[in-house]
Amino acid sequence: MTGLREATLQIGNHRHTGLATGPDDGEPVLLLHGWPEFAESWTAELHALGDAGYHALAVDQRGYAREARPTGVEHYSIDNLVTDALSFADTLAATGGIASAEAAGAPAAAGAPRRFHLVAHDWGGMVAWVLATRHPERLKSLTVLSTPHPGALKQAAQDEDQQNHDLDYVRFFRAPGGVAEASMLADGAARLRAAYAGRVPEHQVERNVARLAEPGALTATLNWYRGATDDEFTVPAGRITVPTLYVWGAQDTKLGRTAATNTAEFVDAAYRFEIFEDAGHWLPEEAADRVNPLLLAHLSAHR
Repeated sequence: MTGLREATLQIGNHRHTGLATGPDDGEPVLLLHGWPEFAESWTAELHALGDAGYHALAVDQRGYAREARPTGVEHYSIDNLVTDALSFADTLAATGGIASAEAAGAPAAAGAPRRFHLVAHDWGGMVAWVLATRHPERLKSLTVLSTPHPGALKQAAQDEDQQNHDLDYVRFFRAPGGVAEASMLADGAARLRAAYAGRVPEHQVERNVARLAEPGALTATLNWYRGATDDEFTVPAGRITVPTLYVWGAQDTKLGRTAATNTAEFVDAAYRFEIFEDAGHWLPEEAADRVNPLLLAHLSAHR
């Protein structure tokens, strides 16, 4: 099994931690985690990618890394989150993980965008849908776990009372005054632990909770909900023209079947949709044994 390396990325004034694997000359793969997760959530996927020869990087994103927690909701706009992701990819590619024109035996054009595979879950998926909308020329492929296309989710919430009700947690997280933080951390962070629904290994839950209980950490991560969306979970993603794999767990209690199914309507490219009927929301951790074969096949098809 290919080992994992701790990584540090200096992006502007922010210093991000993360995990990397695979040879420097492998095709670059960037993995974006969701809430309340860290780069470690991709451990199984990183091992699989490294073993397959990819140069993969999972990053503790803005608000999650200790030295990348700016104060103020305005710093957590979707524009900033997408810019971060592109900067992570540029750093990954700069270390040698570029396989575009060079791999075909032709020199890359000076200044040509460096393309990469993007893999994302939960809030990372929201960022990924927007990035793919705005910068399709940067991507070789897109893989999203759990998170439907924002347009499909918004339409489902408008059409179905249940989906609208299931998004009440977004409105709760957006409440001012530290109400959500106090609730999530009360009683030994019982509610925060419960968010994982028993589907994430206990040791990982404990590490996540310890990091989120650091001063300012939970507020910084919840600022994604406050700065990058609204009470209706509006996220500005449009048509997707990148080859896309979307995997959804039917036991997901917040992101329903209608939005998942209707995501296909927003993709104008090769598209594969897979449902894990017995899995929930935490697909990177709870279903890696099924995610990895799909992921590797998708990446191989769009090298």
